[in-house]
Amino acid sequence: MPIINRFADFADDITEWRRDIHTNPELLFDVHRTAGLVADKLRSFGVDEVVTGIGRTGVVGIIKGRDTGSNRVVGLRADMDALPIHEATGLPYASQTPGKMHACGHDGHTAMLLGAARYLAETRNFDGAVALIFQPAEEGGGGGREMVEEGMMDRFGIQEVYGMHTRPDLPIGQFLTRPGALMASADQFDITIEGVGGHAAYPHLNVDTTLIAAQIMLSLQTVVARNVDPIESAVVSVTRFHAGEAYNVIPPHATLGGTVRTLKPQVQDLVEARMNEIVELTARALGGKAKLDYRRDYPVVVNDPARTEFAVRVAQDVAGQNRVNADAPPVMGGEDFAYLLNARPGAFIFVGNGDSAPVHHPEFDFNDEAIPIGCSFWARLVETAMPLKQ
Repeated sequence: MPIINRFADFADDITEWRRDIHTNPELLFDVHRTAGLVADKLRSFGVDEVVTGIGRTGVVGIIKGRDTGSNRVVGLRADMDALPIHEATGLPYASQTPGKMHACGHDGHTAMLLGAARYLAETRNFDGAVALIFQPAEEGGGGGREMVEEGMMDRFGIQEVYGMHTRPDLPIGQFLTRPGALMASADQFDITIEGVGGHAAYPHLNVDTTLIAAQIMLSLQTVVARNVDPIESAVVSVTRFHAGEAYNVIPPHATLGGTVRTLKPQVQDLVEARMNEIVELTARALGGKAKLDYRRDYPVVVNDPARTEFAVRVAQDVAGQNRVNADAPPVMGGEDFAYLLNARPGAFIFVGNGDSAPVHHPEFDFNDEAIPIGCSFWARLVETAMPLKQ
């Protein structure tokens, strides 16, 4: 069945909510305005239960179907936080907060789930209950982890969970996903380097930390190129390099930082082990000392095969048989929806944003044409997963 016509009746309302959220971006757990807007909307729709403050500033709304005899509870998740980026779109509804913007589509995710909530609370054409999860701090704060650790799944009896994310390189009206590993783990690392500082005109009297840092940075690229099986996937990116403040001084300290992305635990173990060896031994060979602080952060997003197949069928129902890629290659970006999937089986799916700037770019904007498509996917998923008895 195609797009639900009911969403066309209030698509302008959903767009208005989305643009209001876009104009007023908030970071990490500091999403008080957005969470307040979400809670107020849910209450106005007649949602049965609205709980705030889960995972610090998360919101969960519960809608019960016309029949609850099945005792099924399906969770749908949207993220609410923005990014520390200065917006450069020039749009009438651009961010009014310098240095903050919705550059990853979370404004659209929140608005689409709100639109689905309005429809589901109005129609209730399902047997069971739906848990609407509005999560803070996806962009590096681990808000999904905190909501799970606070017992969200058990508290609301959530049995399976689904997430959706906009994707700029995918045409409007198309979906993309895959069973198994869909998105990579997202680890972080810092390297501290110690040497002997002194006058830059006499390098032989010093131990140059900038040289050590540069050698380490280059050598780390050999991990993927020469240690990881070419058939496997891994990324090691050094994104920070800090050393010294004067032209004529060799600094006694330097630091590097960055991220590691992998799709399998054994590859993750290998990369961390090799990085430790390279950091320590490279510094020692050049007369200094160095230490790696490696932190495993977001896990791999692993879609449950059966739930992925189900989500694909729903997407095909909404978009059409040929507009859903059900076996797309995995991507090396990270997502803390992984914590929800580690707690309950489910699936994560991408919806097309059309020809736009990439996510995390100062000119990115969520495409409002995707709103009826995303809302219809959520509504059909609930009605198909928990059909009313005939």
